[in-house]
Amino acid sequence: MTIAIERIRNIGIIAHIDAGKTTTTERILFYAGETHRMGNVDDGTTVTDFDPEEAKRGITIYSAAISCKWQDHTINIIDTPGHVDFTAEVERSLRVLDGGVVVFSAVEGVEAQSETVWRQADKYHVPRICFINKMDRIGAGFERVFSQLSDRLHANPVAVSIPLGEGPVTNPQGFRGILDLIQMKALYFNSAPQGTTIDVQSIPEEELMRAEEWHRRLIDAIALLDDEAFSIYDSTGDLPAEQIIRVLRKAVISNQLQPVLCGSSLDYIGVQPILDAVVRYLPSPLDIPPVEGRNPNPKKAEKSESRTPSEKEPFCGLVFKIHVDEHSELYFVRIYSGVLKNRSRVLNPRTGSKELISQLWRMQADSREKLEEATAGDIVGVIGPKDAVTGDTLCDALHGILLESIRFPETVISMAIEPDSSADRKKLEETLKVMSKQDPTFSAKISEETGQTIVSGMGELHLEIISKRMERDFHIKMRSHKPRVTYRETIASKVELEGRFDRQNAGVRQFASVRISLEPVPEEPGISILYKMKPNVLPPELALIFEQALRDELKGGGLVGYQLINTKAVALDAEYHEGETTETAIRAAVADAVRQALQKVGTVLLEPIMKLEVVTPSDFVGNISADLNSRRAMIVNTELRGHLVVMIAEAPLSRMFGYSTDVRSLSQGRATFTMEPLRYDVAPPNTEA
Repeated sequence: MTIAIERIRNIGIIAHIDAGKTTTTERILFYAGETHRMGNVDDGTTVTDFDPEEAKRGITIYSAAISCKWQDHTINIIDTPGHVDFTAEVERSLRVLDGGVVVFSAVEGVEAQSETVWRQADKYHVPRICFINKMDRIGAGFERVFSQLSDRLHANPVAVSIPLGEGPVTNPQGFRGILDLIQMKALYFNSAPQGTTIDVQSIPEEELMRAEEWHRRLIDAIALLDDEAFSIYDSTGDLPAEQIIRVLRKAVISNQLQPVLCGSSLDYIGVQPILDAVVRYLPSPLDIPPVEGRNPNPKKAEKSESRTPSEKEPFCGLVFKIHVDEHSELYFVRIYSGVLKNRSRVLNPRTGSKELISQLWRMQADSREKLEEATAGDIVGVIGPKDAVTGDTLCDALHGILLESIRFPETVISMAIEPDSSADRKKLEETLKVMSKQDPTFSAKISEETGQTIVSGMGELHLEIISKRMERDFHIKMRSHKPRVTYRETIASKVELEGRFDRQNAGVRQFASVRISLEPVPEEPGISILYKMKPNVLPPELALIFEQALRDELKGGGLVGYQLINTKAVALDAEYHEGETTETAIRAAVADAVRQALQKVGTVLLEPIMKLEVVTPSDFVGNISADLNSRRAMIVNTELRGHLVVMIAEAPLSRMFGYSTDVRSLSQGRATFTMEPLRYDVAPPNTEA
């Protein structure tokens, strides 16, 4: 049965590790009737953490897609990882989702990865609602976390529910229910039938003044956003529930406000209101602006294209994830417009080739339901394409559109691996290609200097998980060597040089002369190319070759062999001879200019600096601070979070290997930390890269 597109919600559950995303997802699936038994993260029995490594470690590694029904709406959910090593899974999920539920722990509050996922959601303009979880824990503080949403995330939170008590449910003053600020009712969740029955009562008299104060804050936040609501508020001093919901929905979709709910997923309190909020406030595909792209025809490359979420539009979708095993490649596709049919052929505008859709599946975590067709707004699994990669557009062959791809962060850590036996070498190469296709933040190459296979990723855990999967799923036994840092280079100072190519070959002369400048630009993350030549110095096709050649040469790396970043290159001038200045000559002249420039002023080695957040009881602050100083780390901030101390530091990745073991021994196992890439900075003179 086809679902009306206005009744579809494509959402992600996103948060810092251990905030309770997967448990919340598990409860949502149970209450929506999708599962008949709630799984448990600690037991490794959850629906979305179905990979053996996820079950074993109790963390989410791969984003999992699953659908459920609530109030005649279809909710497509993607449960994403919270660990920073798997941030690419969050990045690609947010790229194709229409809304998000961001989960926070009521004890830890806004943590390092909370900020990262919030920034990612900001980048893709994803409307979101917030759920402050774990209100039943010692040290839970709703108002403290609510304030952090504004202070640390620069969000515009507005509470739609507040907790009735805080702390363990066994405590008389502990968390025992929630106060609904829209209906102005107290909701009590009966834990005996796992929270399936909700007892709605009047707000207790001793809590009435607090509830009215928060209700007033809610009304004040939304009244000025809508003329009709303001008129009612101005004449009556309040707003009816249907007006609050209507205006709040409009404000959420436009990213003006973020509704905040609270509860305890583990104790079955407050999960059904999340589903209500998803349906009420988060957008359907119809509420999202039409997807924008460009015409893939080179002659019409400047022409913009757009697709509205309608079955009548030509088909257009984006590949946002690829899951590969020994038997097949499953492509996850978000359909933005039109209809995708089983056994059809679609265009991949990046390659210009057609791809076969041999099978179409509705994904339910690790199980599948076969489909004959899928329509705008759907998220489906596809088998059949051969050349598509993550970020590729698939579209109607007669109505081409090329959507913006997905950008992923640079890898920061590398290590050498080798198979146990030479017989496995070929199999290892093929498996590494498969893993690179599945995970855009994982890469493998052969070192020209040593002949070793070097794999790169986002962290030690990331590479460890991939190694384990290669052994388990692809039956490859291998040895790994100590991880090493991925360095970068930048030009040492500004330089301007001319490059020439002048050669006779079989009586034919090839000539080109170019002038370029290179300069360091610390705020430029990669390489920027500027074209400042006078018009008509080169024919248009050779001018494009000049720019491309400059980009290609700089991609080749610096003097030490690492990728160049923080560098601006400018094409200044060229000398052109009719019939003699060819593409080959231009490329050779550019190569000569870049080589001379690098040799003349040299390059500076840059090392990755990580943002580190350590959470520890105060007793161990001295030990941990001393250890961080010995690692060349700079502590930039220290703050209290309940009974814990949070230390924010910037540390070179090269000194952080094995830190998880060291910080545990320094704190008797009581400190935790997260680490994420921050920037590249100048490496010390004695660095052995």
